[in-house]
Amino acid sequence: MNKIAVPFLVFLCVTHFLTAQTRTIPTDTTVVTKHSTVINGIKIQYTATTGTQPVWDKEGNAKATLFYTYYKRTNNVQTARRPLVMSFNGGPGSASVWMHLAYTGPNVLNIDDEGYPVQPYGYHKNEHSILDVADIVYINPVNTGYSRTVPRKEKKVNKADFFGVNADINYLAEWLTTFVTRNNRWSSPKYLIGESYGGTRVSGLAHRLQSSQWMYLNGVILVSPADYGARKSDNAVSSPIDFPYFTAAAWYHKMLAPELQNKDLLDILPESEHFAINSLMPAIAKGGFISDEEKSQIAEKMAFYTGVSKKVILQHNLVLPNRFFWKELLRNKTGQTIGRLDSRYLGIDRKEAGDAPDYSAELTSWLHSFTPAINHYIRTHLKFKTDVKYNMFGPVRPWNMRNNNTREELRKAVAQNPYLQLLFQAGYYDGATTYFNTKYTMWQIDPSGKLKDRMHFKGYRSGHMMYLRKADLKTANEDIRNFIKASASKGKAAKY
Repeated sequence: MNKIAVPFLVFLCVTHFLTAQTRTIPTDTTVVTKHSTVINGIKIQYTATTGTQPVWDKEGNAKATLFYTYYKRTNNVQTARRPLVMSFNGGPGSASVWMHLAYTGPNVLNIDDEGYPVQPYGYHKNEHSILDVADIVYINPVNTGYSRTVPRKEKKVNKADFFGVNADINYLAEWLTTFVTRNNRWSSPKYLIGESYGGTRVSGLAHRLQSSQWMYLNGVILVSPADYGARKSDNAVSSPIDFPYFTAAAWYHKMLAPELQNKDLLDILPESEHFAINSLMPAIAKGGFISDEEKSQIAEKMAFYTGVSKKVILQHNLVLPNRFFWKELLRNKTGQTIGRLDSRYLGIDRKEAGDAPDYSAELTSWLHSFTPAINHYIRTHLKFKTDVKYNMFGPVRPWNMRNNNTREELRKAVAQNPYLQLLFQAGYYDGATTYFNTKYTMWQIDPSGKLKDRMHFKGYRSGHMMYLRKADLKTANEDIRNFIKASASKGKAAKY
């Protein structure tokens, strides 16, 4: 062989090797690791199964694959009787990282006691995890985490199969059925937990699982749930049900009058709630036909409970937009903005003028700490390795919100299943899915009032991700633990 041919063949081989590589995620694979931890003083041994499981089309072919992590306790337990918690975050388009690595899982990321990033980035054992009482699987919907569609030459990916309120519920119900079957969990008590848009997701999933997959649940946990029915209603409803949040945020930043500021938060919120429902709501309902005298009185009371000037409130015709409030509250004090999802966080804008913050101070802080931690955790601790990018937020838009009947679907699920209980968790400083909106959602699920004894609300002195505050991490997990124990069947038949 001549001297020219040898390098040329080497070049062809190297070129073929490089061009043959593709950055794809395996469609169906698992990695299992063994671990131990201590929760509430008890040693817990468990396995972590990390991998992907397909979403099937009608012909039985994989059209997508979902990345998940499944924690199963292995010591002193009968798995068949262990509760299984199926966990989703929201967005839509958000990975399951948030509750996985900061709330209910066996490890939590390194942050300070109030939730702010610290270096070195990483994680440590979560002594408050619910793994002592329940096994947990964290699921990433399509295009979040490492979950992806599966392209096929003969058939183009149909985004409508995944990116919409009902499409999302349909394929996830099928996926969960496959997961439960593969892992022999049909005899286990089952729970759904969803945060933010995940609250919308699990509300629909509860009914879809029971009506289409015949999988009945013991509980649904809604963490800072997004209720689009309430958010998109007229100002007379949507604005007043957010109002008590303004009081909470203003109290936190010491912007209220002394007679309120000197009281505890939980002593003043009932006052604000009463005003919102009994005075503000009917006042806004009158629109432009409200009398000048009543409008002035309402604006004065609004200023008292929000720290925003009466003049500014009147300029907004009593309807104070949340985005404006985040910009306005500290405008004349420090010139800083407050966070959307957690109003304890502060931001700095290019200019103090304007009607909305330049960015979400809390979200940038969270991405700062979560992103390096989850990438390190999956690769190093769970031993799942891939060159595919982990999508903290993935491309899922446009998202089809038509025919969103998830609140009614949740009511049907509870009515049709005497075992099924609901737990609502919300942070007082959440300005996106406000705590009083969560209460309102709970009140509106069942107009008959016959199911209300199976609905429970818990509030926390933090924001959207209440578990980022160390004190609330303990309390909120304990509330879930107690909810799981209380909703166990204890041998009682499922009947009215």
